[in-house]
Amino acid sequence: MARIAVIGAGLGAMAAAARLAVAGHRVVVYERTTTYGGAVGRYERDGFAFDTGPTLLPLPAVYRDLFLKTGKEPLEKCVDLVQVDPAARHVFADGTDLLLPNASRAGVVDALNTALGSGAGDRWGDFLVRAREAWDRTRRPLLEEPLWPDWQVLAEREPYPAVPHKRLLRTRRAGTLAEVGSWELRDPRLTALLESHALAYGLDPRTTPASAAVLPYMEHAFGVWYVRGGLRELARAVYERCLARKVEFVLGAEITGIVEKDGRAAGVESADGTVAEADFVVAGVAPEVLDGSVRQSVVRGSGEVPAQRVRTSRLTVLLALRGGRPEGTAHRTVVHAEDRDSELQPLFGASSGMVAHPTVTVVRPDDPAWVPDAGHEAVTLSSVVPARPDGEWSETEVLERHAQAVITAAERAVPGLRDRLLWHEVRTPADIERTTGAAGGAIPAPALAAGDGRLLQPSNTTALPGLFTVGGWSHPGGGLPHAGMSGSLVAGLIVEGPGFRGSQ
Repeated sequence: MARIAVIGAGLGAMAAAARLAVAGHRVVVYERTTTYGGAVGRYERDGFAFDTGPTLLPLPAVYRDLFLKTGKEPLEKCVDLVQVDPAARHVFADGTDLLLPNASRAGVVDALNTALGSGAGDRWGDFLVRAREAWDRTRRPLLEEPLWPDWQVLAEREPYPAVPHKRLLRTRRAGTLAEVGSWELRDPRLTALLESHALAYGLDPRTTPASAAVLPYMEHAFGVWYVRGGLRELARAVYERCLARKVEFVLGAEITGIVEKDGRAAGVESADGTVAEADFVVAGVAPEVLDGSVRQSVVRGSGEVPAQRVRTSRLTVLLALRGGRPEGTAHRTVVHAEDRDSELQPLFGASSGMVAHPTVTVVRPDDPAWVPDAGHEAVTLSSVVPARPDGEWSETEVLERHAQAVITAAERAVPGLRDRLLWHEVRTPADIERTTGAAGGAIPAPALAAGDGRLLQPSNTTALPGLFTVGGWSHPGGGLPHAGMSGSLVAGLIVEGPGFRGSQ
């Protein structure tokens, strides 16, 4: 039985802890805040409640596998998991209003042909077929296996089978998501639909490789799911599974260093100078939370994976509304920006800044757990913003002004919104930084192939033997499913050793 110290209590770290405990190891999780869950938080006020992190769960099979492998009770016995239908409503710049069914390619094609015109849905359906091929080519190396030592193969090879396109007397193939939209979908609304999947992770579609086609494919193929009571309930269930497997949690414990002995990780050191010995250390935190020497070990362990793309964060506006949720309201609505370029340039340009008219995601759960009574509604709005160090901008001025722009955009999907507003609460990048430790409140993106490796995250193994990394800032990247997968990979590497190649 090995002693294992886990730094951080995010979903990926807890997934690793539960699997390692089932394998017979003694696991202690050290969390610098006073609760578990990492970015999966909850805010409550006046009988209203809101998710402050992710609001929907794609690919629930990852957590079904975690609960199957760590105990007798399946995931559905621990949380109330329901499929969202429609999967999403989209309100485009020209006023087109679109409802997309959940996990139905034929239904999506029909809905697009009806709303956007004959042929639009067929082009999207053909795109999904090609996206599936990209998924089949990358699923195992990017999600189910540790990062290959020769990761350059993943960085150089574009798995998306782009359609040949004649341009300026030359035949070219789309290399970025934006080119896929322009050359293959040929409708600004379809392009907006495609690019919104990348933008949701803070990715610039103009530079994001075409392999990002797997992001909309995952949603259309496997559906999106809601946990009643919010995603915080999923974090609770994973935490309780850890406790049931005898994982120990030390909350309010800030780890400031990794103890090294004989050239390998041998424990962790707390801010108060306390040292806890361990045979293995699992770091489930952003790299900047670790001290400089450990941070370099993480980077070197990945084989010098290139620097990541421009970091982005998320601004969330929580709305308490008078009046109940109208029947038939979509759970999630994406209100697309009125002008694509005027949104992308401030976000990803050399001088990044706030967007005057952003793309906004509106979440309106049909769940009594969120409201004091049926005569009220809790609505969550979110948009992508640049990640900036805490204090670099004035939250009371710049961020509140952006919050008002978010509310204005949401009114396109929720008429009379301001008239119903009781109060609003703004959750800023600084709040995310305080919760997760990530500089500027940055949010990690999932690993993607091609693009010279810019969207690969560092390996779960590091240059320091005995030290592993888990969670969104390591392979296979950000997002709830990817966090759960990283926990599985780290547990496999520790239990089975460096020869571990993932589940078969």
